[in-house]
Amino acid sequence: MKSRFKQSGIQLLILTYLLLILTSCSVTKQISKSAKADVLDAKALQTAHVGISIFDPSTNKYLYNYQGDKYFVPASNIKIPTCYAAMKYLGDSLVGLRYEIANDSLVRIIPAGDPTFLLEEFNNHPVYNFLKKYKFISFSGDLFDENFLGFGWTWSDYKEAYSAQRSDFPIYGNVVRFNWKNNEQVTALPTIFSKSSVITESLVNGFEIIKPWEENNFVFINGKVKSKEIPFRPDLLTIQSLLQDTLDLYINSNFDKKGYAQSSELTFYRNGQMVQIPNNFTSYQYSIIHSQPTDSLLKPMMHRSDNFFAEQSLLMVSNEMLGVMNDAKIIDTILKTDFKDLPQKPRWVDGSGLSRYNLFTPQDFIAILNKMKNEFGMERIKVILPTGGEGTISSYYKVDSGYIYGKTGTLSGVVAFSGFLYTKKGKLLIFSTLVNNHQATSTEVRKA
Repeated sequence: MKSRFKQSGIQLLILTYLLLILTSCSVTKQISKSAKADVLDAKALQTAHVGISIFDPSTNKYLYNYQGDKYFVPASNIKIPTCYAAMKYLGDSLVGLRYEIANDSLVRIIPAGDPTFLLEEFNNHPVYNFLKKYKFISFSGDLFDENFLGFGWTWSDYKEAYSAQRSDFPIYGNVVRFNWKNNEQVTALPTIFSKSSVITESLVNGFEIIKPWEENNFVFINGKVKSKEIPFRPDLLTIQSLLQDTLDLYINSNFDKKGYAQSSELTFYRNGQMVQIPNNFTSYQYSIIHSQPTDSLLKPMMHRSDNFFAEQSLLMVSNEMLGVMNDAKIIDTILKTDFKDLPQKPRWVDGSGLSRYNLFTPQDFIAILNKMKNEFGMERIKVILPTGGEGTISSYYKVDSGYIYGKTGTLSGVVAFSGFLYTKKGKLLIFSTLVNNHQATSTEVRKA
């Protein structure tokens, strides 16, 4: 009797397994047929390189793979591994800066790469409120161990807001906004940049800006632009001047990159006057002040594909894990630890995806998204990633809002979209679609 029950149980398991295989094969065939007819044969994609992977995490199996193991330039899909690293290593709140208080008027700070400092979109500014308490601020500006632009970025874009330069102490998002008032006046915010701005001719209808790469000098000629954000070079002198102007205090860099004072007296400059005060720092023990909830940074980073937030997020992870802001070092560390088991070893060079040197496969993104789901949960992911009708997919998937969550990516000739999809039956799937070398418009490719 027991043998008969045991045999029946085995037969039931075999039957169930066969049904699952047949169902899976049926789904795969349906997807394959649909992909060929509606996607791969679409005019916009016929001459492009296309990779598509669809994964069922409940069975740990791929439902569809079309060149899923091939490498593609992923554009802003690079923000997916950057987001993973930030979610894992930045904690619940961002480190705004580290500090040591000498007395009621003097504090020493070490920047932490926080990009939210003095940005209007954040209502609360704990770091600013803290610094306003002091008359003298000294800081080490030597933590940044990178170039202002990322590896492989297009240098000709240095005057575009989406290429804001990286730094250890970002302020105002490292961009200056110019607004045309009339043919003789252009305002600047931060206002300090008005001192380095020159109008060379009557600005009848607006302006155009001429700016050297290595200098924060802005020359205005007649043009059609009424308002423009342009990155400034965040060198040490500029950051000091901005902090002094904004906080109305004495500020200087008196310490080396390890935080040790260079002399027994600290020297400060303000309005052309030099002030020296005793160096009362002795402990070299730093406290931390946090700025914003981490996800309040990651949400706009992923919703509007904010390159500056992404770059600074990766530098902050590097700072917290390695004690230095270096994207190459932190990328190498993450690839050897968290991402050591990716299906194909990627080439990952920056935090935002502005570089065309990045190379990932669709299966790599599937693996990273699956790790995000398993380690952080879908409820947190649903807050950070945009759904249909939001962010960079505000014009797409509106009827599927709440069922699809993903990250887009766009460069010339590149369109990417990877994320999560709930089926009508509530099954969660993970997908990654990467398109390279297309000759259509991005809109045509996205529609396909």
